[in-house]
Amino acid sequence: MKNIFVVGASSGIGKALTHILHEEGHKVYGTYLKNHVQDNGAIYRKLNVLEEGIEPGFLPEQLDGLVYCPGSINLKPFHRIKPDAFISDFELQVIGAIKIIQSVIPNLKAAENPSIVLFSTVAVQQGFNFHSQVATSKGALEGLTRALAAEFAPKIRVNAIAPSLTNTPLAGKLLSTEDKVHQNNERHPLKRIGEPLDIAQMASFLLSDKSSWVTGQILKVDGGMSSLKS
Repeated sequence: MKNIFVVGASSGIGKALTHILHEEGHKVYGTYLKNHVQDNGAIYRKLNVLEEGIEPGFLPEQLDGLVYCPGSINLKPFHRIKPDAFISDFELQVIGAIKIIQSVIPNLKAAENPSIVLFSTVAVQQGFNFHSQVATSKGALEGLTRALAAEFAPKIRVNAIAPSLTNTPLAGKLLSTEDKVHQNNERHPLKRIGEPLDIAQMASFLLSDKSSWVTGQILKVDGGMSSLKS
């Protein structure tokens, strides 16, 4: 049994991952901001990563895994995005992750084979119209992933997952009609968008001892979007 801390465990990928980890017999400590889940097998606390720290005594002294899920998808033409919007996005997706990681380093170091999992996006390496805001923050997160993997080796493994469009509340505006879902399905070589379970299963693997020789990687779980032309 492992102790896993999932920041953003009440929705989308974080919720799916929490369910998987619970089914595997692990103890999950999860946070939520708005959507409090009562029956997903985790111990929950409310946390606004931009305004507060982790509640003292919430986490065990030994932490085998950390997953940072909070993110945003704001797609606009570059000329319409104010610099403050880039800063807000960066604070949530990068500074929030930094604050959480720094606060739990002692807990991770106390474990035998600890693992950190972060989330990027296919838009960092691929380049899509109107994705400048999210790609900027997630690009920084990819850099952070590699830098921390080097600095924390050999004790703590650090990896990131770069999904394509996934059917979560975060992507609700992009999938609000059947036509939008169909169009996005067709853009992917595998002819469907991602589901939370697709991404959560990769996160579960990266937290497990099965990935004990994997660190500093950006794992592309994107239906072939980043490497294939259909």
